[in-house]
Amino acid sequence: MPTPGKPNRSTCSTSTLQQRRRLLLTGAAGLAGLGGLLALPGCKGTAAPKPDASRLRLLAEARWPHRLHIEGTTAGGFSGIDYDPVRGEYLLISDDRSDLAPVRYYTARWPSPQDAAPEATGVVQLQRPGGGQWPSRRDAVDGLPVPDPEGLRLRPVTNTLLWTSEGDVARGFGPALYESARDGRFLREFRMPGMFQPDPARRRGPRDNLSFEGVGLTPDGRFAWLGMENALVQDGPEPAVGAPGGPCRFTRIDLQTGQADRQIAYVPDAIPLRPLIPGSYADNGVSEILMLDADRMLVLERAYATGRGNSLRLYEIDTRAASDVLAVDALAPGNHRPAAKTLVADFAALGLSRLDNTEGMCWGPPLPGGGRMLVVVSDDNFNPLQITQFAAFEYADRP
Repeated sequence: MPTPGKPNRSTCSTSTLQQRRRLLLTGAAGLAGLGGLLALPGCKGTAAPKPDASRLRLLAEARWPHRLHIEGTTAGGFSGIDYDPVRGEYLLISDDRSDLAPVRYYTARWPSPQDAAPEATGVVQLQRPGGGQWPSRRDAVDGLPVPDPEGLRLRPVTNTLLWTSEGDVARGFGPALYESARDGRFLREFRMPGMFQPDPARRRGPRDNLSFEGVGLTPDGRFAWLGMENALVQDGPEPAVGAPGGPCRFTRIDLQTGQADRQIAYVPDAIPLRPLIPGSYADNGVSEILMLDADRMLVLERAYATGRGNSLRLYEIDTRAASDVLAVDALAPGNHRPAAKTLVADFAALGLSRLDNTEGMCWGPPLPGGGRMLVVVSDDNFNPLQITQFAAFEYADRP
């Protein structure tokens, strides 16, 4: 996600989009009058089902400095995180589209969350097919996408990395799932169903920057789930204040065959926050998914409204309870059964000092006594008005 919120492409001209994007990234004149309200902690909006507050307990919160320099690169934009229990380190992918440094992931250690912030330990460049760095947008190469990295998972059985890109839709490249070695070498790209191919007429297919935002891995390592941020064009609109959008498609990839073998629908909430200035930008969508077990999944919804800040809600779904929509060309009421969701936590009630653009979520090391640690990280968009925030929670399951 490249901005605190994503402009509504159905109502804005290209020049208007560019102007809003610059304002959101820099906090310049058009937003300065909001008096620093871009990310107020714990803003309340549309009512949601009451969560079970006992399921998440805040253990620690920490931040990294803005534009922290690590081995000659500018760190930030963390849109995915995972934990390697063998090496005792976290892996963090940056969604920088090679503008500040080539596509890359970082490593860090956080052995004592209550006592200190994570310690950065290195950076690894993710290479393109055939070797070498991925191009930036200003140096785009014909026949090669400019990746927009979002999700990251470690495959323990192969010690390789799965990572997603939201694609390069404007240039005709759809969202993608890649596999890379730990040293960054490119291994393979998975074949995606035809529904994810961009349509030059924009009457179907993925919306720019609203596709594969999250990735989950089943505990046995056989399947990867790809979570879309918002709906395909043919499946419905983006969410609005007071109205949910079309269903997102969550696609399961069999990592042995390399093929999609199942797909379900998930409906994100209506935008829960009303912008401070009527008609200004607001959004809501899926920012991350994480497997609880072979079939149950945690889904993080992240919303933003100009002048109001962020909202974060964590849901649980059972993928078995939704119908398979892999062969359904366009989702519509009556032709599928979306996943029912249960609210696990509203982050505004968890005691964080601030809510920001949280996009990464993973399981950390086991807690004393055998409990599970849930770790999240926010994507600061390289914006000085935002933060890189780490938070660790004790998670209580309700099977």
